[in-house]
Amino acid sequence: MNDIVARVTNRIIEKSAPHREKYLGHLERLASSAHGRPLRSLLPMSNLAHDLAACDPGCREVLKEWKGANIAIISSYNDVLSAHEPYKAYPEVIRDEIRRVGGGVAQFAGGVPAMCDGVTQGMPGMDLSLMSRDVIAMSTVIALSHNVFDGALLLGVCDKIMPGLLMGALQYGHLPMILVPAGPMPPGLPNREKARARERFAMGEITEAEMLEVELKSYHSPGTCTFYGTANSNQLMAEMMGLHLPGASFVNANTPLREALTRAAARRILELTHLGDEYLPIGRIVSEKNIVNAMVGLLASGGSTNETMHLVAIARAAGVRIDWDDFDELSKVVPQIVKIYPNGPGDINSFEAAGGMAVLIKELLKGGLLHPDVETVAGHGLEHYLKVPCLDQGGLTWKDGPDASLNQEVISSTGQPFSLHGGIKVLSGNLGRAIMKVSSLEHGEDTLVEAPAKVFDSQEELENAFHKGLLYEDHIAVVRFQGPRANGMPELHKLITFLSVVMNRGYQVGLVTDGRLSGASGKVPFAIHCTPEAVCGGLLAKVIDGDIIRIDARAGRLELRVPEDQLEKRDYATPRGIEDVRQGFGRQIFSPLRRNLLGAEEGATSIFTYSEEKGEVCPIITGKE
Repeated sequence: MNDIVARVTNRIIEKSAPHREKYLGHLERLASSAHGRPLRSLLPMSNLAHDLAACDPGCREVLKEWKGANIAIISSYNDVLSAHEPYKAYPEVIRDEIRRVGGGVAQFAGGVPAMCDGVTQGMPGMDLSLMSRDVIAMSTVIALSHNVFDGALLLGVCDKIMPGLLMGALQYGHLPMILVPAGPMPPGLPNREKARARERFAMGEITEAEMLEVELKSYHSPGTCTFYGTANSNQLMAEMMGLHLPGASFVNANTPLREALTRAAARRILELTHLGDEYLPIGRIVSEKNIVNAMVGLLASGGSTNETMHLVAIARAAGVRIDWDDFDELSKVVPQIVKIYPNGPGDINSFEAAGGMAVLIKELLKGGLLHPDVETVAGHGLEHYLKVPCLDQGGLTWKDGPDASLNQEVISSTGQPFSLHGGIKVLSGNLGRAIMKVSSLEHGEDTLVEAPAKVFDSQEELENAFHKGLLYEDHIAVVRFQGPRANGMPELHKLITFLSVVMNRGYQVGLVTDGRLSGASGKVPFAIHCTPEAVCGGLLAKVIDGDIIRIDARAGRLELRVPEDQLEKRDYATPRGIEDVRQGFGRQIFSPLRRNLLGAEEGATSIFTYSEEKGEVCPIITGKE
């Protein structure tokens, strides 16, 4: 085991100890409460009758006995989003498979909302996006609250959905659970062609109709988007944590192999309940070592910066404490060995064709960068994930994965990596702490930008400045009052197109914001998730046009180069128009969640209170809720 990985793991175990011990003790009490009988046996008969009332006769007969397991299905299905539309057929497939093998039944326990940053990008709905993760967690708890289930299958993929499902599911961590992915869509228009078309559209070189045709060639069928953004980073981390069946992450949607994997998950969850011999609850799988494995996989693949919040919140739900220092220290020794868009030309399908998760995990194990001795839904040990699923005469089986990458331009090796360091850097300085994704930048970790600030209080202000031609000079755009407690921390991905156009004209450009960007953020150097956020008294609220800002990836520094005595004389800026973005389109009813969101480094969640060391949630200094 790599010394740094071991040291970070031990530090996480140590600082998590009191929280993890309390969490596991709670699981133990819940798991033992049924004394080996199905958990529905704890209900009074009148309560149980309510559950049985809607059952078909076969289901009712099983549930009336105390032998068969009852499996919850919790789904993010809707018709609106390509990533979640395939889930429409999953409940019946799962119920059919469980009926076929016997030993239990499955009930659709509840649905969770699933919204898409792609649809809401730059629109009012985006202000609800990050907060939807907490709503999903709460919805998951409500689905499980009837306490009639012995296990669960979690159907969800994208940006907030998978983290929200886990945050909620871990409140019922005494139950075994398996994440069941829907898979990506097949390849469409290459992502770099799409990005170039967006730049041409921003400059008025192509029409709306032409732009729509480009987008339709990119997003063309059911399944997850193919670029390596947050959705596919979620899937990679889920498999690194042993929460998917081996090789399940990136099998295309609506294929025979995809259905076979879903049926296998239905069979496997029956084997993992407390009624059998392999009882393994999700709360024991999501451990310190599995969390570290997920962090290593994210860094090695150049994954989404959003995971620096999501994984913190997921870990916290299991009594595990991680922070950005852990990411940063791991990044120094974890090499980047995957290149897929926006870090390279290929998409997630090219990653799968190159050997996918089996090759990635094999390489990281060879480099001593992963913990092999972990619990997974496939059994003890990460070696289960060196195999790949395939159909043999119509039946599902697993075979050994490739010995090495089948495409060295997509997956390399720890001996010859694309970069010696992980794809994410933590920056610190007088502006606070921030995240920088270096894996997609031309100069990688050697990126350095120093330029005058151009200050905006919204992404609309920056867009208007672009269309007026005011950005065509060296500058670092400061887009502030975009943090969790200001407006829910919307994704600012569309700004990358405008700043990319300016970069293409030869100007030095950077971005500093307390908002967020996805894993598909592209080539603009940025410092994002800046904390403390401006609305909580972060120094971003004192920056004015012309101030010199330095973003130094190599040194890990984010500096406002203004003398301290000058800064002390400045007042904190009042956010322009912040009340407008907290009203309308339903945003006003999310006020209780928004005002209690923790900072980005603490997971930007309202569900968990600050840890004892951190004190209270920061008071809002500027603006009113």
